[in-house]
Amino acid sequence: MSGVRVVGGRMGNVIELRPECIDEYRRLHADDHDEVRDLLAAHHLTNFSIFLREIAGRWFEFSYYEYTGDDFAADMAALAAAPRNQAWLAKTDAMQIPLPGHDSWAPMELIFFNP
Repeated sequence: MSGVRVVGGRMGNVIELRPECIDEYRRLHADDHDEVRDLLAAHHLTNFSIFLREIAGRWFEFSYYEYTGDDFAADMAALAAAPRNQAWLAKTDAMQIPLPGHDSWAPMELIFFNP
């Protein structure tokens, strides 16, 4: 996530989801599964939401979160190094298809915000 510009602490990202993984992905993100929720909060990621949408027969995830810390790069490096996060990503990354030119979630440009 080096070089990512955090605008007003708000971040949006997109990635494709393998259609055969939709049910398992939903199950992993159900409210009773909290493997990484505390890690997100510990690294200043709040209001983290993931939306799912089918577009022309392909499934896409859109994420939104707010960053409330003061060193995004350091927080993301610490989160990436956390063993529980690594285990979580080992499960979920295999279910996803990055957009061309990206290794994982692709950042989206924030063009409008109405507080």
